[in-house]
Amino acid sequence: MELPVRYLEAMENFLGQEDYENYKRCMEEKGVRGLRFNPLKVLPERRAAILHTIFSEEPEAVPWSQKDGYYYGEQEFPAKHPYYYGGLYYLQEPSAMAPGALLPIEPGNKVLDLCAAPGGKSTQIGGRLAGKGFLLSNDISASRTKGLLKNLELFGIGNCLVTSEEPKRLADCFPEYFDRILVDAPCSGEGMFRREPSMVAEWSMRGPEYYAPLQRKLLSLAWRMLKPGGYLLYSTCTFSEMEDEENVSWLLKETPDAEQVVLKADYGFTVGRDKASVRLFPWKVRGEGHFAALLRKKGTGDFLPFKGEEIKERKRNNEAFLKKQAAFAQFREKIQAPMEERGFYWERQGELYLLPFSPEALPPLRFLRTGLHLGTVKKERFEPSQALAMYLKKEEFSATVDFSSVDVRTVKYLKGETVEAKEGECTGEDGWCLVCTDGWPLGFAKRNGGILKNKYYPGWRWK
Repeated sequence: MELPVRYLEAMENFLGQEDYENYKRCMEEKGVRGLRFNPLKVLPERRAAILHTIFSEEPEAVPWSQKDGYYYGEQEFPAKHPYYYGGLYYLQEPSAMAPGALLPIEPGNKVLDLCAAPGGKSTQIGGRLAGKGFLLSNDISASRTKGLLKNLELFGIGNCLVTSEEPKRLADCFPEYFDRILVDAPCSGEGMFRREPSMVAEWSMRGPEYYAPLQRKLLSLAWRMLKPGGYLLYSTCTFSEMEDEENVSWLLKETPDAEQVVLKADYGFTVGRDKASVRLFPWKVRGEGHFAALLRKKGTGDFLPFKGEEIKERKRNNEAFLKKQAAFAQFREKIQAPMEERGFYWERQGELYLLPFSPEALPPLRFLRTGLHLGTVKKERFEPSQALAMYLKKEEFSATVDFSSVDVRTVKYLKGETVEAKEGECTGEDGWCLVCTDGWPLGFAKRNGGILKNKYYPGWRWK
């Protein structure tokens, strides 16, 4: 790979001779691939069986990934397995799993992923929240945000909002609001040159000097949204100190209420020049280049996601909603899950949602998704959404059919075809049926006897 002379000179000066030679050697090697399990769907005790099913050899664990990440070889194709369509795992470069693991998240936190597309870190955060609290995933690019939304829905994350907004608009709407914030900032991408050679040409046009001011603006706006006592994780996929340690130092100087938290240099991580951040070098870890720094806002805050009065308001809202939405109320009888305890029902232009907080609290932002999309009311009929199918567990719906992942009907269903169920394979009555594979939902079908009319979302179909 041919790299810019100016870049190589800067790397040699930054690394020293020995590590510079290591860097050049590793750039001639192939990168690695990673898979991260979805804890909302896959219990730890089931992972080994899934890995055995989708891979020819047992993969090695990614050590920094909260015990849910694994490497896999270039001859393996986990995206061509029904389990991928069931949202059981996300394909993610191993080093990119580090920021979502290093941010200290607890179920119930209110979390912002400021630069979230395509969704790898958001799905990781959503899994760690375990359905409690909520996640706001934002990306300024509307086109990239569509992919982000798909990945969150595929993972079955219902307690999320997805926006495509300028960070300043978010900061105006959410002053000192979030318990945790991830700023995985746009950067010069030096750590990804091996994986994405096209970024080398981009670096020649827009290097660290271009990105550092943008990153500082993002950090400043994110800091305004962080609650006292809250944590912010700043990460990049570049080696540049201008974009990494110098930006952290700048924030510490500009904001007296900021303090840096020391990250442990475990798993082969390298301590940053500030003695508190960490850097992932591709010749020291099995992954690409990454940087991470953790900051805390001084003070204390209330980190409870809901208070008693809000719980009472939610109950009143949902009881009134079900009386008004008779079609949904009838469908709701098939759901064996305490939906009313998990959020607020809300209707907008015939689309029904389950919000993680009161609809009155929604700010005037460009939302691609407000909470869990339940489905659509059409001429007094309710049609459930693909997102709802991915959110539910098999045992939470009264009418199901469960095909093996090796059953030809599974792939036919994922391709949008009508399939037939044998006698005794379906549970419940005719009507809406949750189609599963090996116990994990894939989507809905409209059942009439043994005929399953396909309702799988066209944009997600197996190709």
